[in-house]
Amino acid sequence: MGGDHGVGTTLPACRAFLDRHPDARLLLVGLPHSLAGFSHARATLVPASEVVAMDDPIEVALRRKKDSSMRVALDRVKDGTAAAAVSAGNTGALMAISRYVLKTMDGIDRPAIATQLPNARGGVTTVLDLGANVDCSAEHLLQFAVMGSALVSVLNNVKDPSVGLLNIGEEVIKGNETIKRAGELLRSAAASGDLNFFGNVEGNDIFKGTVDIVVCDGFVGNVALKATEGVAAMIGEFLRAEFSRNLLTRLVAVVAYPVLAAFKRRVDHRRYNGAALLGLRGLVFKSHGSADQLGFGFALERAYDSARNNLLDRVQARIAHATPALAGAAAVG
Repeated sequence: MGGDHGVGTTLPACRAFLDRHPDARLLLVGLPHSLAGFSHARATLVPASEVVAMDDPIEVALRRKKDSSMRVALDRVKDGTAAAAVSAGNTGALMAISRYVLKTMDGIDRPAIATQLPNARGGVTTVLDLGANVDCSAEHLLQFAVMGSALVSVLNNVKDPSVGLLNIGEEVIKGNETIKRAGELLRSAAASGDLNFFGNVEGNDIFKGTVDIVVCDGFVGNVALKATEGVAAMIGEFLRAEFSRNLLTRLVAVVAYPVLAAFKRRVDHRRYNGAALLGLRGLVFKSHGSADQLGFGFALERAYDSARNNLLDRVQARIAHATPALAGAAAVG
C-alpha cells in the first residue's frame, strides 16, 4: 500500500516477480478493496483495515494504527508465516514498527539501513547506515560493520569482505572524536579476527570500489545515496538535451549514446533498490518510496535472495562470533 504510487506499481511488480520465481509465494497485505482485482495462484491476499501514510508521525503509525498493512506484514514475519517483509512506505514508521514487533538481535542497539551502490570495478559497495540513525556512537558504527560484513558475505558471496570507515581523510588522526574512537574499535575487532578492516576511506572510495563495505552515520549515508540517485537522472537529461540541439550535436550524441546509455543503466538507482534493515530478529527490506515497477521488483529480489540464503541466521552467527568485541566496546564506551 505504501510508496508514492501504491498498488498501481507494487501489484504489477509482484506479478512479474512471481512469474520469474516459480518457487516463491507472496502475501499481499493491504486494504481489501485495493487488492480485490489481483489474483495469482501463489499470492495470498491478507486484509488490513488501515494504511500508514507517508506523512504520518511515528507515534501515529506505531500506537494508533495497530491494524495497518505495515504492522500486519511485520506480524507475519514475527510469527514465521513470512520469511521477509518488503515495504515502500514511510521509512521512519517502518523502522519504528519493525523494532517494536521484531526486536533487535542480542548485541545490537540500533538497526541500520544498508544498500548497495555501483562502483567503478563493475561491482557494488555496500553502505550503511543510510538514514535510520542520524547520530551514531563509535559502538554503533562497530555494530554496523559486523552486520554489513554478514550481509555482503551472503548476498555477494564474499568470504571476508573488507570494511572501510568513512572519514575526511585516510589518516588515523583525522575525523571527530566519534570517528577516531570507531577506528580504534574496528582495528581491535580486526585484530581479534571479527572483521577485515581496511581503514579510513573517503567519499570517492564508495564509487571506486576500494572496499566492500563503507560504514558511516545515517546522515552522511543518506546524503551519499541521494547524490547517487541524481547521477542517472542527470545523464538522462543530458542525452535528451543533446538530441534536441543542432545536427552536429545530434551526430555526436548518436556516437556517444551507447556508452552513456550503458553507464546510465549501470548507475540506475532502481537496480539497487531494496535496503536491508539489519539488526532485527526478522528480515525487512525498504523500497524507495518513489520506486516504479522495475525498482520495486528489485526490492522483492533482494528480500527473496536474502531469505533463500539464510541471511538472518548468518547475521546472527556473525554477531555471536563478534560478541566479545561488541561487549568490550560497549563496556569501554
